[in-house]
Amino acid sequence: MDLVKRRAALDQAMEARGDWPERSGWLREAVAEVPRDLFAPDRLWRWDGRAYVPVDRRSDPEGWADELYAGPDEAAVTQVTGGLPSSSLSAPGVVVDMLDSLKLEPGHRVWDIGGGQGWNAALAARRAGPGRVVSTEIDGALAGFARERLAAAGLDVAVLTADATTTGPGGGPVDRVIATYAVERVPWTWVEACRPGGRIVHPWGRLGHVALTVAEDGCSATGRVQGLGRFMADRTRPLPPAAGPAGYTTVRGRGPAETERIVDRDLAPLEADWDLRFALRVAVPDALITTGRDEDGTNAWIHDGHRSWASFSAVGDGTAALHQGGERRIGDELLTAWAQWERLGRPEPYDYGITVTPQRQWAWLNSPDGGPRWPIHEAG
Repeated sequence: MDLVKRRAALDQAMEARGDWPERSGWLREAVAEVPRDLFAPDRLWRWDGRAYVPVDRRSDPEGWADELYAGPDEAAVTQVTGGLPSSSLSAPGVVVDMLDSLKLEPGHRVWDIGGGQGWNAALAARRAGPGRVVSTEIDGALAGFARERLAAAGLDVAVLTADATTTGPGGGPVDRVIATYAVERVPWTWVEACRPGGRIVHPWGRLGHVALTVAEDGCSATGRVQGLGRFMADRTRPLPPAAGPAGYTTVRGRGPAETERIVDRDLAPLEADWDLRFALRVAVPDALITTGRDEDGTNAWIHDGHRSWASFSAVGDGTAALHQGGERRIGDELLTAWAQWERLGRPEPYDYGITVTPQRQWAWLNSPDGGPRWPIHEAG
């Protein structure tokens, strides 16, 4: 296992793809100085097609390194709880992209939320300086691990065991906040902790990450989508409903559909157009969509994780049979949002942003000051 070669291969792969941001040249140097293997536990986890299985550094050093340095877009699962990943070393490309979005400068005071193994805090500390980064981790064991690894790397970072949705970093306002787990709604604690004009970078639901700027009066924060990617969920919230066929079957049950009709809509874009999927996620945030193909075309199964469901069955002539049931007509909601997205000119994810206030939060398109808006709820 030659970790030096693995690090160099990752560096070159990111260079070849243009992943090293020009405005944040410090990031490439920081990744080289505090590589991710310094913050990786001796046991990682690999998906074998059926379950997550352990990959131990001692018994399988090459396999361990393969998981850790799988590529710019690949996270390394570091903890599994109840058969599902509960912590990871995020994909290098995503880590770099988010820190670039943070616009971090020397001397900034930084609150790193969801510290995990400490790698993100380490990179931030290389830029901000000694004693300028406070990392919060809700899992005491992870916080202890991060504290040890940061100290071993010679980095002066405070690591707190706390719930960042309710507890701030202390010590006065920070200049930058960066979270590494996904939230539907931004805890107001994060905005309160950040000085006016400061920046908050966080993963937004199952969509990607957003960079918010706190208003000069401290009463709101707003900003655009900066990058795409999937992140660990907020541990303080209930587990999200199961996606895929199992979740759909549970919600639908065995009863007949309450409504049925033919819709003039080819569902192929629902499977392949990620701009559309993003827009639908914004407009109908609790709609969990699964697609599949047969000889008649693309089919889709949708549910809200509770009581409402819909299925679109391709007929073979560019139309589909829509069956629905439950408290709401979630299939119709999806079609309405799809038609709206087309009327709006098929916007891309980077055309969207969000605004946060103490009382409410909403997503917007193109401009925070006008145009379409969608309320942000705590999706299940």
